[in-house]
Amino acid sequence: MAVSLSFRLGGTDGVSVEAAKWGWALRQLGFDVRTVAGSGPVDVEVPGLSAGAWLTGERDEALDRTLLAEALDDADVVVVENLCSLPLNPTARDAVAELLRGRQAVMRHHDLPWQRERFAGEPPPPDDPAWIHVTISELSAHQLAQRGIAATVIRNCFDTDPPHGDRDATREALGARPGDLVVLQPTRAIPRKDIPAGVALAEYLGAVYWVLGPAEEGYQGQLDSILAAARVPVRRGPVAPIGPSSGVHHAYAACDVVAFPSTWEGFGNPPLEAAIFRRPAAVGDYPVGHELRRLGFRWFGTRDPRDLSRWLREPDDTVLAHNHQLVKQHFDLADLPGHLEKLMIAAGWNIPPIRCVRFGGELGLSGWRGEQAGSASGAP
Repeated sequence: MAVSLSFRLGGTDGVSVEAAKWGWALRQLGFDVRTVAGSGPVDVEVPGLSAGAWLTGERDEALDRTLLAEALDDADVVVVENLCSLPLNPTARDAVAELLRGRQAVMRHHDLPWQRERFAGEPPPPDDPAWIHVTISELSAHQLAQRGIAATVIRNCFDTDPPHGDRDATREALGARPGDLVVLQPTRAIPRKDIPAGVALAEYLGAVYWVLGPAEEGYQGQLDSILAAARVPVRRGPVAPIGPSSGVHHAYAACDVVAFPSTWEGFGNPPLEAAIFRRPAAVGDYPVGHELRRLGFRWFGTRDPRDLSRWLREPDDTVLAHNHQLVKQHFDLADLPGHLEKLMIAAGWNIPPIRCVRFGGELGLSGWRGEQAGSASGAP
């Protein structure tokens, strides 16, 4: 049994999305997976485990330590998704660390305290000899090493052959006319996402501006003011379901440009998703973005949109093909089970002895492969 544990799971936030991918990969290795969180469509919802009032706007609940202990009791491995990384709920962090002392656990760090201004003075995440620390960037691994914690880098992975979205139906639902450009900012609305820069890009291009996620961290009033002052048409949130599904693939199909002007990200999925869906991306000047750019991605900047404007007038599809190939090379979700298997074998952990690794199912991959654990290659 593997447990996926976080403040919230099953939503559209980055941690939930990436935790679902790891859950899929663990199932391919033969684990049953239980999701445990303070909120969301999860197997076990534990009161008091959520991220705290500053994020949700709701009153904090007392932590149900008994229920938390029961949810973790029979786990062979626990993957802690950011809950022990950021001090959003110190009571929950400390309880989880206490319950997992000496047990097989992966501390997966999407963010670290000093990477957020409000937590700059906080200590490093808890550590234990029995645990594995995993970061999603080289930057975070280096920063942990400076504080005496060794970490393995496993970057976010993606389904590089996703379903095709319905461009025409989604644009009709948005109220976009046939000749309109649509700039999609597929993020939540919080200060570090730099919503004003996304709006400014749309204004320069004369495009419809579409922000996909909700306002959080007390940003609602500021968002209302920014969007009310926009000099272009504005759309907020997901559109009504299109056909049999309403996934993000429809949003990427409907847009013409992906805006990602963030000033800080633990990773930053949208530029990679833009590459998968063959859309040009305007990417902000954030540190991990530079790390990803060094792999060779050809993204446009957000400070000066003239290059993007020229590209839109005379599109060069080789740019999109190049970015798509890099995602397949470095970030393919089909490789994730092998990464996790190698991680566990290197730590001396047991994994289920026989498994049927299915690269398919709910995440849209295809093909089957059954094999014995501990094969010569060590990879699925």
